[in-house]
Amino acid sequence: MKDLAQAEEEEAQELVAPKTWKQRLWSITKVLLKFIVTGVLLYFVFRKVPLEKVKYRLLHANYWWMLAALVSFFASMVISSWRLSSFFKSIKLKLDPRFNFRLYLLGLFYNFLLPGGIGGDGYKIYLLHKNYKLPAKKVFWAIMFDRLSGLWAIGLIIIALIFLIPQIDIHIGIPLSIFVVASAIYYFIAYKFFKEYTRYFWQAHLKAIGVQSLQVIAIVFVMIGQDFTGKYSPYLLSFLISALATIIPISIGGAGIRETVFLQLTKVFPMDESLATFLPGTFYIISLLVALLGVYYVIRPSRLEEGLPKMEEPVDSETENSK
Repeated sequence: MKDLAQAEEEEAQELVAPKTWKQRLWSITKVLLKFIVTGVLLYFVFRKVPLEKVKYRLLHANYWWMLAALVSFFASMVISSWRLSSFFKSIKLKLDPRFNFRLYLLGLFYNFLLPGGIGGDGYKIYLLHKNYKLPAKKVFWAIMFDRLSGLWAIGLIIIALIFLIPQIDIHIGIPLSIFVVASAIYYFIAYKFFKEYTRYFWQAHLKAIGVQSLQVIAIVFVMIGQDFTGKYSPYLLSFLISALATIIPISIGGAGIRETVFLQLTKVFPMDESLATFLPGTFYIISLLVALLGVYYVIRPSRLEEGLPKMEEPVDSETENSK
């Protein structure tokens, strides 16, 4: 964890420090590797499922339901930025909600579309450290707990879906018990070693459930737009498992990884292969459209920073007492 925090801090410094030729070479290499991995994964997916089938689903989709999916995903991003603000408040960083959301969109754009450059999290650390003089590691851990809350929420919804899938021959009490124990350990570690981040801990985690639920609902809308009449739970479970797989940043925006995981799970659950390929591809497109909103703040950074409250000057205790 410490190494990860240091890496994020160093990444943030890249915004103000010129890169050496080795750093530039490594950045280019990372981008090339991600494109190669994405291409290879998609190649194997479309060897199994012809691209024409997926294209047919896209061309004959109900676009009103696709729009509903887009709105649902956008709403999840609004709540996600609200969730992050809970962890920022834990370190006494109270941001204007509008500025916080603009910064979140910009970070989404950086993370999604600039895979080899400065990441969205690195930019947040840099900007908030510069304006509020907070230690970079404090901001880093706020962002890290924001991510962990998302993983926790995914785990909770997975438990609920396992109960609905008869192919998973396991008593619901087993995964539920594991989840409860893991949650208790997670909170204990957070309270013991990162106590200040637990001030709004459960509030933020309730918001995380809202975020992941809206993204699951977005997938449901996409499936309704395909006139789907079967069981939703195997597809939704596969979607959440594929979301966990994208934690490893080895492709462009998770492309290829989700499709590969979905396709592999068709061997476990009764799912249509073309629909199992179409769903993650559609989710990628929806994510891309929302991420593109962040480019506005790249073109017009003044619109981002006009909502940035000025840091209040600390009050000198001796001066205050003499009044």
